[in-house]
Amino acid sequence: MKPDGSQPPVPSSQTNRTFLRWMKFNTVGGIGIGVQLAALAVFRSWLKLDYLLATGLAVEIAVIHNFVWHERFTWADRPTARLAHSLLRLAKFNASNGAVSIVGNLVLMRLLVGKLKFNYVASNCVAIVVCSLLNFLLGDRFVFSAEAGSEAIRPSSLPSCAVRQDDLLGLSFRGLRRDQSRDIMK
Repeated sequence: MKPDGSQPPVPSSQTNRTFLRWMKFNTVGGIGIGVQLAALAVFRSWLKLDYLLATGLAVEIAVIHNFVWHERFTWADRPTARLAHSLLRLAKFNASNGAVSIVGNLVLMRLLVGKLKFNYVASNCVAIVVCSLLNFLLGDRFVFSAEAGSEAIRPSSLPSCAVRQDDLLGLSFRGLRRDQSRDIMK
């Protein structure tokens, strides 16, 4: 209760959903950071690639990793009914989040490592953090936007004769179909 006797505002369910989605986004992003840094270390330290080329390749690997997890976990409540729609999302994710991540990382790496001579791993961490907020907004509003009627499209609501994306590709995620993994992550 506030000093004036009024109740503090209660967050709306939309605010709660956005906050939960932001937390999921950061969880996936945190794992993606590990993927990106591991790839960067392999490309730079073991393969001796130029730091900019190594950064670009590492970012793209992390972008693909993050897309898969975001589709199955962060935005699992906005599923696709067709493989074509999922591939369109991947293209949108690469064009938006991927572009922000690659351009942002390369520009910041050029500044921090190339000009200021900072450590390449620490500089890469700074670049990742700077790009993350814009990437969340792009993911939520552009890539995984809730298109009209998309709430009605759930794999379980498809006719039994319909071919689902997972069935078509024979994909499972650690042995779980999309609908099962989504239920576990709730």
